[in-house]
Amino acid sequence: MIEAALEALLIIADPARLVFVALGTVLGLMIGVIPGIGGLVGLALLLPFTFSMDPYTALAFLVGVQSVTTTSDTIPAVLFGVPGTTGSAATVLDGHPMAKKGEAGRAYGAAFTASVCGGLFGAVVLAMSIPILRPFIMAIGTPELLAICLLGLTLVVSLSHGALFKGLVATAIGLLLATIGDEPQTGEMRWTFGSFYLWDGLSLVPVALGLFAVPEMIDLGASKRTIARDGRKMSAWDQLAGARDAVRNWWLVLRCASIGTFLGSIPGLGANVIDWISYGYAARSIPEARETFGKGDVRGVIAAESANNAKEGGALVPTLAFGVPGSASMAILLGAFLIHGIAPGPNMLDAQLDVTFTLIWTVALANILGAGICFGLAGQFAKVAMVRAGLLVPLVFGIMVIGAYQGAKDYADLLVLVGFGLLGWVMKRLNWPRPPLILAFVLGGLVENYLFISQLRYGFGWMLQPLPAVVMLMIAFLLLRPLVVRFLPSWSSRQQAAAATPAGNGAQPAVVHARGSELVSDLVLWAAVVALMIYVYVSSAGWPAPARMLPQAVAVGGLIAAAGFFVFRAMGKIPPLRTDASEPLPAVAKQALWLGALVVGVKLVGMLPAIALFALCYMMIEGKVRPLHAVLILIPFLGGIYFLFHEMLHTPWPQSLLGDAFPDLRKLTERLI
Repeated sequence: MIEAALEALLIIADPARLVFVALGTVLGLMIGVIPGIGGLVGLALLLPFTFSMDPYTALAFLVGVQSVTTTSDTIPAVLFGVPGTTGSAATVLDGHPMAKKGEAGRAYGAAFTASVCGGLFGAVVLAMSIPILRPFIMAIGTPELLAICLLGLTLVVSLSHGALFKGLVATAIGLLLATIGDEPQTGEMRWTFGSFYLWDGLSLVPVALGLFAVPEMIDLGASKRTIARDGRKMSAWDQLAGARDAVRNWWLVLRCASIGTFLGSIPGLGANVIDWISYGYAARSIPEARETFGKGDVRGVIAAESANNAKEGGALVPTLAFGVPGSASMAILLGAFLIHGIAPGPNMLDAQLDVTFTLIWTVALANILGAGICFGLAGQFAKVAMVRAGLLVPLVFGIMVIGAYQGAKDYADLLVLVGFGLLGWVMKRLNWPRPPLILAFVLGGLVENYLFISQLRYGFGWMLQPLPAVVMLMIAFLLLRPLVVRFLPSWSSRQQAAAATPAGNGAQPAVVHARGSELVSDLVLWAAVVALMIYVYVSSAGWPAPARMLPQAVAVGGLIAAAGFFVFRAMGKIPPLRTDASEPLPAVAKQALWLGALVVGVKLVGMLPAIALFALCYMMIEGKVRPLHAVLILIPFLGGIYFLFHEMLHTPWPQSLLGDAFPDLRKLTERLI
């Protein structure tokens, strides 16, 4: 193996190949920054350009692209609360609050250091463990996969900071949203309401952007402030402080990188889940995390980012050893293997071991180079946190709308964005946890598939298999412990101390006791949840058993969680509702109307013209920017969007009413309208 590793190092050290590794790394960083693109789209876009390359160069180029998209996606996650890829959604929870406190540089330093450590750890594990992990991977069946998915959901639910029942209900809603569309076993159309768009279910990108990004941008626009509310500029020392944070928490980095590598090697879990599981593990294993995670704790950033990059090395294990792609991106890479005459399988551990080590060296080099570039440019990106809302919000809204449209390339994606944006804002205002909902939505399809197969093969006995039995006991402990603790005297004393603590610290939005209107809104939301669960159970009663199994189980679970909330509230075991002290409702409504006007404008005049008109009007009216300055800002912004999405990605823009009325104008503008 040592000889093969050294031979591969000589192969990858060829100057021409190093240039392509560097090019792939730069392109991967660019792809990660732009919300809605992601490594999957990037690999699919760049695959045709590798046909004329030799196998070593082609695979090094593509692996370089894939290895670092989860490094640069930290940049929008920290600055705007907009995950660059769905794999960075957990980074938003602590990274964006750090940016609000003027600690964007520290968040970047910690994230990039954790990313490169996780990536290198994944590469080392990949090099050492392919022969060792093979029997373990082959032994994992659907009951074990189902148990891992349920544990991931439980870990995130347990982060609900005193709102356990709300976390459970949010999980139930996410699972139900994932069941919308064509049920694969029976072909039953579930809750499509005659809409062809819903046949394939809701798209993840607009749902994620709506839940997390839209509320942040609405509140930022309503506040008319900058993202960094204390006005402190970032320096290189801030990044070094973040790097020191990662080094001081080296044991956390190692543990979360191990989680990322192991889960990444399991086919089917995917990047959307792993960062949440790692984040949930960190929040449970760090004693004081319950009070600090989600409020700007650098360890939350470290936990998510360590696992994010480590999973790439893990995902290569089943791809190389068995020809089974560990993720959707790995499926593209598997296609590249076959195109270049390389057949993944046992030969990759024997006759073609040099190819395997070429990929391992590429993962390591790309992570080091990617982190170095991000460190160098982070200062420039962090300056965006000092840009006032009147300039920043319209540009981010424009990128957000285009990113959401990448979900299914349908105008309905924008309606989903707005709908979930409003839901996300209400959940944020009333202190309902959003992470359980999005993770449940991501895992819903896997949970239903694994549940159907496990139940069909083992009945309820799947829970008695060794690993699932242990995991189910862990889940029971994680869910029951917070409920039992509420009956201890120490819990009441902590609640009294929390009630006496002044809200807000000046660095982030204050969390205050809810007013009467918000208490009523919270009860209305609970009533809507109960009505939804009843509707789900009743409306699915006539479906075939495979189609109704998960929805009815989730509906019953949601009703039990709602009943538990009201019982514990009547017993005085639910803390008083403390709400995010967001901006005044009139200012928030005004921002929501701006977003609605943008979405309507897309239907009227087309995507790019609507974004141009929206941004120009917003800057002049809300930002008080002179027309000439607004135009000078918009020209490079719109030019970059046009080149990337229209010329390179050939995005099929939504047809507008203007284009329908004047077909010649649509042809003249190359179908932009």
